[in-house]
Amino acid sequence: MTVCETFSADDPQPARRLEYWNDLASRTFTPVESRPADPESFTAQLSRVQIAGLCVAQVASSPAVIQHTRRHVDLARKSGYFLLLQLEGSSINCQSERAARLLPGDFTLCTGDRPFEMTLPAAGRRLVVGIPEGLLRRHLACPDPVIGVRMPGGRGMNALLGNFARSFWSCRCEAAEPAIATRMSYTLLDLIAAAYSATPHLRCDHSTLVAAHRTRILSYIEAHLRDPDLNPERVAQACRITARYLHHLFRTESETVTQYIQRRRLEECARALIEAPVHGRLVTEIAFDHGFNSLTHFGRVFRNQYGLTPSQYRRAARQ
Repeated sequence: MTVCETFSADDPQPARRLEYWNDLASRTFTPVESRPADPESFTAQLSRVQIAGLCVAQVASSPAVIQHTRRHVDLARKSGYFLLLQLEGSSINCQSERAARLLPGDFTLCTGDRPFEMTLPAAGRRLVVGIPEGLLRRHLACPDPVIGVRMPGGRGMNALLGNFARSFWSCRCEAAEPAIATRMSYTLLDLIAAAYSATPHLRCDHSTLVAAHRTRILSYIEAHLRDPDLNPERVAQACRITARYLHHLFRTESETVTQYIQRRRLEECARALIEAPVHGRLVTEIAFDHGFNSLTHFGRVFRNQYGLTPSQYRRAARQ
């Protein structure tokens, strides 16, 4: 869905206004409670849109403290991550024993699976991107070490991410075509991964080193999915680790390195099969273009993954 919805907390009665706003914010992202500095004059507005699995919203409000407590964590239907990009004003975002003070252009990443608190000392505006856990981890393998870290927006990859996120919001209504929406969301997620990968982690413990390795590995795989020679040995060599250590890093996951590569190739093929601009392309071309060198093998693994042959999958998507 790419229809943008806009809501305002404009009820003349402060109590009802706040109740409405808390319910709206909780249903949009994750359960929260806003405590305005001045309930009598509290104002807020939220515009939101669903784009290819992401919930993107622009939120503006007067001074308040927003809390996601342990009780709210228990009430949450599902966990996910949230990119908070400050557009106007400032905010102080506390989670995982870190406090990120954001100025315009700065951003931070938080999660709904543990308590957090956001303090808005003055009226401000921010962009919030809600990302399902599984979707984020495809691009940023281990986000937990960077939860609550302030990312200054004035330089490098951080600035590039901030600029694209603003453009992403500006052209949200143009993303009605599913293929365009998917590409836009993947670009945003890739930029998030790149920004955090380019930033030194604050802790150098074992878990952070593992996270850094996995991020580098998955980034390399994503960049070389179309290469038919991509395999665990080549990934290990490119990332300057041993093949044994590469397999060790995937030991706690639900799939091996080879299975991960195959799944991602199949996902990209499935997306290409239903994209309007490529409806004229043969299934063989799509398979070979995404790293498969045997049409028979591609057809078998695709059917195992999706329950349909590639041609059946394309026809079903057109109906």
